[in-house]
Amino acid sequence: MTSVTKKIVIGLSVIVFGFVAVGYVRGRSSDDKAFRALTVYGEVLDRIQREYVDEPNLHQVTSGALHGLFDSLDPQSSYLSPLEYTDYKEKSAVSPKAEAGLALTKRFGYISVISALPDSPAQKAGLQLGDVLEKIAGFTTGQMAIEQAQLLLSGDPGTVVKLSVIRRGKAEPQDMEITLAKVPAPKLVEDKLEGDIAYLRVSEFQPGATKQIRDELVQLEHQGAHKLILDLRDCALGDDQEGISTAQLFLPSGTITSLKGQTMSPVVSSADASKVAWAQPVTVLIDTGTAGPAEILAGAIADNHRGETVGMRTYGTASQQKLIQLEDGSALILTLADYYTPAGKEIPVDGVAPTREVHPSPDDVTAADEYPPAPSSSPTDPDVKKAIEILQGASPARKAA
Repeated sequence: MTSVTKKIVIGLSVIVFGFVAVGYVRGRSSDDKAFRALTVYGEVLDRIQREYVDEPNLHQVTSGALHGLFDSLDPQSSYLSPLEYTDYKEKSAVSPKAEAGLALTKRFGYISVISALPDSPAQKAGLQLGDVLEKIAGFTTGQMAIEQAQLLLSGDPGTVVKLSVIRRGKAEPQDMEITLAKVPAPKLVEDKLEGDIAYLRVSEFQPGATKQIRDELVQLEHQGAHKLILDLRDCALGDDQEGISTAQLFLPSGTITSLKGQTMSPVVSSADASKVAWAQPVTVLIDTGTAGPAEILAGAIADNHRGETVGMRTYGTASQQKLIQLEDGSALILTLADYYTPAGKEIPVDGVAPTREVHPSPDDVTAADEYPPAPSSSPTDPDVKKAIEILQGASPARKAA
């Protein structure tokens, strides 16, 4: 096929694509905004075809445009080309025996860290909130789906994965290695603080977490605890339903969360007095490493005035995605609905704001890496200190009402 013939074929393809797309949109929507957007896209594509310095690869241009389109939506939504989706299906069919233990998002178009599970390979490698994974196993993460990144960070125990990481506050990437391992289910961390104040840290809302938390709350009360610090800092992984059911352990009434999307009827999750396991005062610790089901729980407790939330605004990821296969073999990972707090705040947009904001003091931030220390039950921890002050002034009878 000659160069001229190729240009004619490509040009006709663009025209056909434009007419098909326009007809589809006009048939689906009375709003002409989508029509105008497609008109602009067609004009841009035509200009590239006719005036770019070299003959463009139309397939590559279109694929890049679709990836960019999803980058403009939200971090959880992604486009997978036919080749990417085939690879994704093959790797997803194999149950990994080891992983890195990371909660991931996208930042500046690249995969970024929200938090690392305690005692995980990721934590041992020093990965923390804000680290940008520029490359994973040699693959650039620009336009990479979070699910693809998680597959690259899983495999057989002992597998070494090479990373190129841009640390927070740094301009140049540094090479790192992470050795995959089987990550044990994070244990609840409990402690007894001043007087009748108990401390309970949740690192992940894995299946069965609600039962474990319920059992621990009952045990703490039997041990004489009457006030609770619930630490959800750096808790960013797990099942949303576990976050909802854990909220029911604390709330006798009210709304826990609402799940809303353009194409679905709102799903409202409510409190159930018969499921309450802790009727005493509670204060919740949150930070920018708090995400997903932990945000649902924190928002429910704060907006129902069940307890204070102490620390910093959460990351904002609580949402629901769906995998949609397309006819050409590609696929979409599309956010269909977002979770809202009882006060109507959209969590992925606003996060969950603390009712008592606490920022790390300069003494709590190391000059070497500029990262705050890991969450702990130490009374010298600024968040814990503030929570103790709040609980010492709380009235059990008033809070349980």
